[in-house]
Amino acid sequence: MRTVFGKNGMFEPTRFGLLFLKFVFATTAAFAQADPIPNYVGSGSCETCHQTEAGTWQQSHHAKAWMRPDGDTVDGDFNDATFTHKSRKTRFFQTNEGYFIETSDIVDAPQTFKVVGVGGIAPLQQYLIELEPGRLQSFDVVWDQQNKTWFHLYPDQVLKPEDGFHWSGPYKNWNARCAECHSTGYSKNYSLRNRQYTSTQVEIGVGCEACHGPGEAHVAWAENQTQSAHSPFPGLSNKGLLLSFSRAEPEKEIQQCAGCHSRREPFQDSSPIPGTPFHDSYRLALLREGLYHPDGQILDEVYVYGSFLQSKMYAEGVRCTNCHDPHNARLIAPGNAVCSQCHSTAGNSDFPSLSPKTYDAPSHHFHETGTEGAQCISCHMVERTYMGVDGRRDHSFRVPRPDLSVTIGTPNACNDCHQDQTPAWAAAELEARFPDSKHRTRHFGETFATARSNSAGLIKELLGIASQRTFPAIVRATALNLLGRHANADLANQVSPFLKDADPLIRAAAVALQEHASSNLKAERIAKALEDPAKAVRIAAARQLLTIRRGDLPENAGTAAIRASREWQSSLAAKSDFPETHMAIGGAALAMRNVAAATNAFSEVTELDPQLVQAWVMLVQLFWAQRDLSAAETTLKKALDANPGDPNLLELKMQFLAQ
Repeated sequence: MRTVFGKNGMFEPTRFGLLFLKFVFATTAAFAQADPIPNYVGSGSCETCHQTEAGTWQQSHHAKAWMRPDGDTVDGDFNDATFTHKSRKTRFFQTNEGYFIETSDIVDAPQTFKVVGVGGIAPLQQYLIELEPGRLQSFDVVWDQQNKTWFHLYPDQVLKPEDGFHWSGPYKNWNARCAECHSTGYSKNYSLRNRQYTSTQVEIGVGCEACHGPGEAHVAWAENQTQSAHSPFPGLSNKGLLLSFSRAEPEKEIQQCAGCHSRREPFQDSSPIPGTPFHDSYRLALLREGLYHPDGQILDEVYVYGSFLQSKMYAEGVRCTNCHDPHNARLIAPGNAVCSQCHSTAGNSDFPSLSPKTYDAPSHHFHETGTEGAQCISCHMVERTYMGVDGRRDHSFRVPRPDLSVTIGTPNACNDCHQDQTPAWAAAELEARFPDSKHRTRHFGETFATARSNSAGLIKELLGIASQRTFPAIVRATALNLLGRHANADLANQVSPFLKDADPLIRAAAVALQEHASSNLKAERIAKALEDPAKAVRIAAARQLLTIRRGDLPENAGTAAIRASREWQSSLAAKSDFPETHMAIGGAALAMRNVAAATNAFSEVTELDPQLVQAWVMLVQLFWAQRDLSAAETTLKKALDANPGDPNLLELKMQFLAQ
């Protein structure tokens, strides 16, 4: 059973809740920016003055993140090449009119599609297809740049073309899931009414303004350096830039990179203006099961930021450009030289807390110099492969813990290489070589591993982790999140101090635990959270409004409640092409006992993703509760046609027949 959201309770409707549904189902328009911003001018406008930077950028993966198909950009074999996957045949060919893909892996097969876009340059290249005007899909058969061959991204998968996870489905839609981070100045522009996209972007590929912000005012300053004093745009630097990077503000740079290099949920339809704080634009995924191992190591494709937040390097102010060149996106030095710019006997005055000593030597790593085992990244940045051939490194820079592999089954760097040995062997080796190590104490992952399946007896431990300020905020917030299934009035009171924590991840997690607080305390706490400086927290608070009676809120909270509700409404409207969004809308409608709105929402889910069984179950139960047995029976039949043999639907059928 494909599950996106858990059950939603039934609560008393509120004025804010009714406003919420009216807005979401009426419009998908984004709210206007409070202040005017400069126009985008395109990367070509930057090259005249910034020739060196532009030259290196043009060869980068950023510049080639999205390209138009031509002889210089298409590397795949389109010379009448064929590829067969699970009896489904695909042919790649070229004519004077362009590049084409003919495939039997589609409804009404075979069909031929023109390639309209190229995604990426290495280690693989994907090709974009326009299934209908404006709707771009990323094809699942891709080109391996190293082995010069076609391969399927999901070799063990055989999906119906109607499945939401099929290459033609909503989860593989380029407009919704990929384009924002492969372009500059992007707007998705999805219409829920007709399920169509009219997406736009300033330029395809990640250009200069994707990181530095719209350049109109900067160009005006470059042409007349007195111009900035008369700029109509507030908040610009003296050079006409919305975002200026400095050594004194590493967080500004990190959050700008994190906008794309993170597993997150967007709050708006278009690319955030560079310089917008991360937590005003996205909700970051915590260390959830399926995304991360219990000890925080990367598992699914989580795109760096969530792992980097766990590192001591992040805590000490290390920024992305300490290791990566911002324009060519490569490492600033080869091999261990990246690490030894700080981790050496010389140390680095920018990071005085690091002990100057020898790291890049057998006395530290116990491997022969020049071998793979002597590479810093082999032990401290394990690599995991995604998309078949794409190796990504864990940026938590952790010390190997094979002892955790023994106790909770997490992977470790030692056994990544020494696959002929056991984790117990690796743990014993580290204990012998580092007898005084401080890295063998109890780890939060041991608590998380158990809490993921049953946290009933771990409330005290999880609260202890959340309270431990030496732990990274993403770890502390995850501990609070794991307490959610045991939320009650007492727990709500215990976590209330976290509502004032310095980190928005923790404040948002604490807000979610206020659901079962007493009416007056919940209203008081949520009212304050509605005015939080971070949108992620305000939206978390707006969700709680569905469970608060209008009269319980403080008199002065009305404006903040409406504003936060609108922010939540806008964030949902911006994702109205996501099946999971309509699951959330359906849950909110049930909370307000708005059966018609809930039915519409769950019906939309089944249109977008017929394999999301939970939506079918909710629809059948809704019709059943209204004594519309004919609609319930018809819906159940459609559900089983789309998901034959599903145990949840079969159980529902047995219940239906028993009535």
